[in-house]
Amino acid sequence: MKKSVLPLILLFAVSLLAVFQPAVPTTLVTEGINSGDVAWMLTATALVLLMTPGLAYFYGGMIDTKNIISTMLQSFIAMGVISIIWIVVGFSLAFGETIGGVVGNPTTFFMFKDVLDGKPWSLAPTIPLVLFAFFQLKFAIITPALITGTFAERINFKSYVLFLILFSLLIYAPLAHWTWHPDGFLFKLGVLDFAGGTVVHMSAGFAALAASIYLRNKSEVKKSIAPANIPFVLLGTGLLWFGWFGFNAGSALSAGVLAATAFATTNTASAAAGLCWVLFDAARGKKPSALGFCIGAVVGLVAITPAAGFVTIPSAIFIGTVAALVSNVVVHWKSKTALEDTLDVFPCHGVGGAVGMLMTAFLANTAVNSANTTGNGLFFGETTLFKAHLIALVVVVAFAFLGSLLLLKITDLISPLKVSAEEQEIGSDLAQHGEGLSS
Repeated sequence: MKKSVLPLILLFAVSLLAVFQPAVPTTLVTEGINSGDVAWMLTATALVLLMTPGLAYFYGGMIDTKNIISTMLQSFIAMGVISIIWIVVGFSLAFGETIGGVVGNPTTFFMFKDVLDGKPWSLAPTIPLVLFAFFQLKFAIITPALITGTFAERINFKSYVLFLILFSLLIYAPLAHWTWHPDGFLFKLGVLDFAGGTVVHMSAGFAALAASIYLRNKSEVKKSIAPANIPFVLLGTGLLWFGWFGFNAGSALSAGVLAATAFATTNTASAAAGLCWVLFDAARGKKPSALGFCIGAVVGLVAITPAAGFVTIPSAIFIGTVAALVSNVVVHWKSKTALEDTLDVFPCHGVGGAVGMLMTAFLANTAVNSANTTGNGLFFGETTLFKAHLIALVVVVAFAFLGSLLLLKITDLISPLKVSAEEQEIGSDLAQHGEGLSS
């Protein structure tokens, strides 16, 4: 039997299994459901999904012309693969009944059992459970897609899909459980992550660092890539910025003042970071560039993500500025090392997410969100929250980095990760997909 047939058989088996699941709920839970919150969260969920095509354009525009389609497909395929994985077992692992505060019971929502007729999620009591589940799905989709920027042009597509599945189940889902489940051990520790600075960006960023180390070829001279299409990058940035309002403001899980606050801090931090990146480049003798502003704006979005619903709007300016400065310096440092992080995923998402996590612990203000904030930040003279975040920083970095290294090794043993030198010369678009901008 050809190996290429096995995934088709697996998908068919999952489809067949789904037939035997209850199709129609016996009763629908409507008590406490708020139509305004439902309308907003449906919109926010769609906005977050839009971020993945936005990411595809953002990365695709920065890569060599012969690899644009392959790079963009790596984001789009995540929309398909993770959507199915999430329904089968991913949502259960992230939000099912806790097993020791480490991971969810895979049987709790297996094949979305009880999701349609189940009680609303405890922290989102005014929207149906199925809506909460699909809102969280969009986060699960974009997280592994973020990693693709680090090995753009250099990875076998089939191996990437395998790594995508392993990362989603074994890195992302446990992190989501630790941080966002009421029984997760980081949640109980008091760690604040409003919309995914830890769960999404740090996990992707430090997985990218692992991949850049694992895939580097010491015998090769590092190549500088001329961006193929800057307008693609601008379009991708616009889509990401727009979609990020759903990402952050939607994480309020209701339509209210908190959502509006997160919306405002998100826009403010991104604006500050984009301007800071351009000005810092200018101070170092570089011309102000579209690429620089776009990268800076995204770094600002990354950094404000964990803090969006916990800090004031002026604090968002500080967070965006600090994140842009730190990430810019790390990008410059990385360019002088042997690390093969093609599109600077680690400096922008790993470092940006870590800065945002620490800034949350520094500037969190109970006056902004007294219901969910576990204490004021270090700026206000309290140390408990900052200590909790320092512990979480070490744990998350170690787990995401070492866990991803192990998954890369397992993937490589099953299906070689690197493309051949010949395929790299031809380009992944034609070599792996039989498509190209001229075809």
